[in-house]
Amino acid sequence: MQPISGAPEQALAWIHSGKRAALATVVETWGSAPRRVGAQMVVSSEGEMEGSVSGGCVEGAVVLEALEALEDNETKLLEYGVSDGDAFAVGLACGGTIRVMVEPVGEGGMPQQMLEDLVAARAARTPVAYAVALNGSQRHLSEHGYEDRFRKDRSGVEEDGETFVAIHNPPLRLVVVGAVHIAQALVPMAQIAGFDAIVIDPREAFGAPARFPNARVINDWPDAALGDIGVDARTALVLLTHDPKLDDPALHVGLKSGAFYIGALGSKRTHGARVERLSQAGFDPHTIARINGPVGLNIGASGPAEIAVSILAQIIDALRMP
Repeated sequence: MQPISGAPEQALAWIHSGKRAALATVVETWGSAPRRVGAQMVVSSEGEMEGSVSGGCVEGAVVLEALEALEDNETKLLEYGVSDGDAFAVGLACGGTIRVMVEPVGEGGMPQQMLEDLVAARAARTPVAYAVALNGSQRHLSEHGYEDRFRKDRSGVEEDGETFVAIHNPPLRLVVVGAVHIAQALVPMAQIAGFDAIVIDPREAFGAPARFPNARVINDWPDAALGDIGVDARTALVLLTHDPKLDDPALHVGLKSGAFYIGALGSKRTHGARVERLSQAGFDPHTIARINGPVGLNIGASGPAEIAVSILAQIIDALRMP
């Protein structure tokens, strides 16, 4: 499994190396803010930084505030906006406003053990919510009680206006069955969009690591590989072989899982035959209807790269649209 890398993991790595660290999190936005609520950056006691809260507009100011928070052992709530006169000073040139919470790890902020628990939950692909009072007085982690926020992948300030909830869902994951030309285009596109990518194909000539240098490649039958990987609600499953010997076992696993997207390559005729086989295998029409087949948005795509674009667009639509 590819390691999860983010602000919490970087903070913990710096702490384990003997440094201190502070987490900066976007807790509210107004207008054309460049980063969504929940975006994070981490600052070390030596001034190093990873991540972003504004796409570059206010990071320098946040680093200085984070260093002060580490020195003073206190949580800070910062707000940055823009006016015509200071658009390119410490402000947001895009015209929005953001509020950023800066928390040292340790005294005055997030306890180190809580950070350890958060990183462990993320590594185990367990959805977890981090709730913190905006004044820094209270904090807790929870795997329950925030199901609607988990489903919508939505961090934000609670209705009381005093508590911020950061949702740490497992990383998005794309599992592709069939290491064909479309997969070679789709995998790097999906990785750029933030998906961890796994390619499954028992045919070693197709599923060769050299063909997918930055993805995990598994040379095994799809049902066995999917059983080992686990398919959860943050997983998109795409079948590109249109060979029943490979696609059908994967569909049997996928349709019994909580995958948020399932797509299968093939013509309408091929999909019709697929539906018939699944019906005979005992799957009901409602379950079968979860399959996007033929796969991808109908944008008139031609060639592997354009088909890959249509597939990724449909995956994002399934993820983000109500």
